[in-house]
Amino acid sequence: MDIGVLLPTGTAQWDAPRELVAFGRAAEGLGFSSLFVNDSLINPRIEALTMLAALAPATETVTLGTGALLPFLRRPVQAAQSLASIDLLSGGRLTVAVGAGFPGRFGRPFYTLSEVPWARRFTRLDETVALWRALWGGAGSFEGELLRFTDLPPALKPYRAGGPPIWLGGATPAALARTGRLYDGWLPYPPDPADYAVGLADVQQAAVDAGRAAEGITPALFVSVLIDDEGARAGLDRYARGTYGMPLEELAKIQAVVGGSAGEVRAGLARYVAAGARHLVIRLGALGVHDQREQLERVAALIPDLVRPGSA
Repeated sequence: MDIGVLLPTGTAQWDAPRELVAFGRAAEGLGFSSLFVNDSLINPRIEALTMLAALAPATETVTLGTGALLPFLRRPVQAAQSLASIDLLSGGRLTVAVGAGFPGRFGRPFYTLSEVPWARRFTRLDETVALWRALWGGAGSFEGELLRFTDLPPALKPYRAGGPPIWLGGATPAALARTGRLYDGWLPYPPDPADYAVGLADVQQAAVDAGRAAEGITPALFVSVLIDDEGARAGLDRYARGTYGMPLEELAKIQAVVGGSAGEVRAGLARYVAAGARHLVIRLGALGVHDQREQLERVAALIPDLVRPGSA
């Protein structure tokens, strides 16, 4: 059981950018086993791979992850080089969760800015990941439907043979099937733990159908959390409006959100653990750096109960 935290890389959440490295070191010291960063062109934030490169020498044992990386924002060969570099600098601690973006302001405009077509975006994502793996394996060419390279130069090899684990975000039937066939982990954020359990079963069945070991796919969860005995709902509503421009009522329909007292949050997260989640990536539902640090310590106090066998 792993409990990780998403770093507050948006400019509205810190006073000085170097605070983020200190935040990551504090999280490692408090017992979190992973540090994740988001990737977006909305709300100015420290670029995801730059943040992980800064954390690599500043931390010792935590997994460094993306939640989720949007590969279409980068040239695919250059991205493979960056990811291999971070894996090397961290001593093999990188995990890469990827996504294709969403309709509306959270996806399609990004494709326009990146000069990449919106059509066939899932094929492009899968081929980009396949290209990375081919490069890391020493391939001199790559032939996909959308990506074709006939003369690839020698690529930087990651710390681990084959490269870092690559997870997929998403919970549509197609995403579940693709996770089982092609990816090393699953990072969704369903509002209902029952939906998580059903989705995980579909991922595992898809893996078996593809001749893969179901237990080899890491079942992870991205979840927003706020511990507050009296004002959790109001605090999460401020966070939802400040981050997404929508009220909590709307955000909670599409994303996993758990708030309340420490006991209520513990119970809420335990329901996802019971549904099969084994790596929780917790986004702290607070806007300012002071409140983020306070929430970091409150959530850290729950870690022993969540990772203890039978606690779910």
